Amino acid sequence: MWNVIRLEKTRSTNSDALSGKPWDVFTAKSQTAGRGRLDHKWIAKPGANLAMSAVLDVSGLEPAHVATLPLAVGLAVVEALSRFAPGLRLKWPNDIIEMREGRKLSGILCERSADKVIAGIGVNVREQAFPPEIATRAVSLAMLGADVGTDEVLNAVLSSLSSIYKEWKDGGFAAIKPRLDAVDALHGVNVEVWKTDSDPEPVHGICGGIASDGALIVGTNRIYAGEARKTRAKAV
Repeated sequence: MWNVIRLEKTRSTNSDALSGKPWDVFTAKSQTAGRGRLDHKWIAKPGANLAMSAVLDVSGLEPAHVATLPLAVGLAVVEALSRFAPGLRLKWPNDIIEMREGRKLSGILCERSADKVIAGIGVNVREQAFPPEIATRAVSLAMLGADVGTDEVLNAVLSSLSSIYKEWKDGGFAAIKPRLDAVDALHGVNVEVWKTDSDPEPVHGICGGIASDGALIVGTNRIYAGEARKTRAKAV
């Protein structure tokens, strides 16, 4: 089903995938200018981490349906990586974290191009140490005790993605939402959500989970895009 195109080095597998067709997967041993949400960067060192972008067909689907695809991809990744490390959760909308310290293991960036969605996925696989500025916020499968290589992780992610993508495409977001709710890292905790990096202040509140349209419920607010972080309740 998947047609895997392997590159030695690239700036961004998401950029490479713009020229692809559905079921193409671009992966590189080294990525120098990978992109995350809100213009954050994601770098793949040679052989240490997985950088991949899968091309998914969304032709004929309603925009509201397509808007929930990033969460379907997130579910696929968290279920795939849970084969190697227990206790992983999806932090809305696009991060896979380990729950003990909340460190990030994987990130996802979905970008639409005509009738395709490019699902960019980065996974820290064999990294043993991170730069000081992110050392307390990042983790790898190796640091969680999993002795696996990038090819094994790639195969697991693609197997999970093909299954969940079909469920999502045929049955809508409702078909996968119960499983998504089971791995929701934010439901019931106090959070702050930054809609953009230039926000003067975030939205604060108790997270009520993920709504039926993919929005994050924070207090009385429904948020469709942004970066959510756990935080302590504000003093009153």
